[in-house]
Amino acid sequence: MKYKKIILAGGNGYLGGVLAAYYKNLAEEVIILSRSYHAPNGNVVTRVWNGKTEDDWMPEIENADMLINLCGKNVNCRYTEKNKAEIFASRLQPTALLAKVVAQLAHPPKLWINLASATIYRHAEDHPQDEFTGELGTGFSVEVCKEWEAMFFKANTPRTRKVALRMSIVMGVKDGAFPRLLNLVKLGMGGKQGNGRQMVAWIHEHDAAAVTEFLLQHNEIKGVVNCTAPNPVNNYDMMQTLRKVCKMPFGLPAPAWLLKIGAVVIGTETELTLKSRWVLPKRLTDAGFQFQFRHIEHAFSNILMNKNKA
Repeated sequence: MKYKKIILAGGNGYLGGVLAAYYKNLAEEVIILSRSYHAPNGNVVTRVWNGKTEDDWMPEIENADMLINLCGKNVNCRYTEKNKAEIFASRLQPTALLAKVVAQLAHPPKLWINLASATIYRHAEDHPQDEFTGELGTGFSVEVCKEWEAMFFKANTPRTRKVALRMSIVMGVKDGAFPRLLNLVKLGMGGKQGNGRQMVAWIHEHDAAAVTEFLLQHNEIKGVVNCTAPNPVNNYDMMQTLRKVCKMPFGLPAPAWLLKIGAVVIGTETELTLKSRWVLPKRLTDAGFQFQFRHIEHAFSNILMNKNKA
């Protein structure tokens, strides 16, 4: 085993499952902090917490190689005042709590990765955004990202290195964007969404997990890191590529006006589809991280193959 202990706070969702599976054979213990108890899966165990208060879960974080905070209400919802408040609280409260606990531990985690979002950058169709030259956007989702990162970085944890991991759309088998896109293609509705020019920052689930290990191994990296494949695509090309991989000859497009109506019906926001996220992982590529899935056709083909095996 390479590592002693990996902590996944709020790790009972899709990405938490990806990370737990990745580290299962690399760490002596993988501990998931969850609001509900789940039976152990080998060395992957759950400790119950509410993300708000200190309790008997706190000693579990001692001597951890890495703490990854994944907490946050899914933003795939309507931005009502109630949902906005929950989106903020579900990110800020656990981050503040972990900051308080990490600061008082005798042997705190070596690395604390706080999940962040690539949506913090502005709508960009003119040129890509990276950690050094990228311009932050405006609007509700961006303000969430800004406050989330500010809460994280103001924490006084001198013995724990910190990385805010600005995650793009994660493509994988069991959940996330891919199954939804696949359903659209199978139903013949896998054409461009809106004008199709909006850029899509994406990453294969394997690379998303591998990035966290890369950060653990590179003590010189701290601060903001973009977690996205080095070859973003526009929406038109992404949907065309998925249709090609699925051998679907056609896909009806969804104009912006129709997406707005549909978003109301299914309880989401068009921003999730229409915002152009042209984001590059400059710090990772500069540091030598090797992406296994650099191009979206390779990623889609691999995910579809694994889905068919499941």
